[in-house]
Amino acid sequence: MSGTIIIDSGGANLASLQFAFERLGESVRVSADAGEIASAERIVLPGVGSAADAMQRLQRSGLAAQLATLTQPVLGICLGMQLLFEHSAEGDAPCLGIIPGTVRRLEARTARPVPHMGWNRLGALRPDPLLAGLAPEAYFYFVHSYAVAVGPPTLASVEYGESLSAVVRHNNFWGVQFHPERSASSGARLLQNFLTL
Repeated sequence: MSGTIIIDSGGANLASLQFAFERLGESVRVSADAGEIASAERIVLPGVGSAADAMQRLQRSGLAAQLATLTQPVLGICLGMQLLFEHSAEGDAPCLGIIPGTVRRLEARTARPVPHMGWNRLGALRPDPLLAGLAPEAYFYFVHSYAVAVGPPTLASVEYGESLSAVVRHNNFWGVQFHPERSASSGARLLQNFLTL
């Protein structure tokens, strides 16, 4: 097996994510090659844009079918986390179906505009190696209009007018709704933890 692969999902945050890992001393590659992905020690599934578009790209490349078969640690980031679930209301898109549950649009409320954008702290941490060493109410940077309700896969929540899943896990698949690559020392710690899984 070889290193960490960031799946080339067409998102604009690929370079910043790559730099965040390189600052931790990890050499990472961006790839959409099924062979490289299968042989990697760890996989990152980033995502920016719409669920329907992202799923079309993954299906065209053949990676949608491959992702569910992976046995190494996989980390979905932002839209990448949402794609791990069964269905997204964004574009009425069937997703990867790896984690039970659905993604729905956030409801705009007074003082709670959509998208949810900015720094917010995690709550209700459940012990997990991905969260090791993080303060109980660590701050992370969020940018999203769709979210997953708190449920059995939830390791940590975030409050934005209601409790939402901020970190999830199902077997060897983890997901974070925030952007660790934009989340200063807390984000760096989470990525470092991922490298040790």
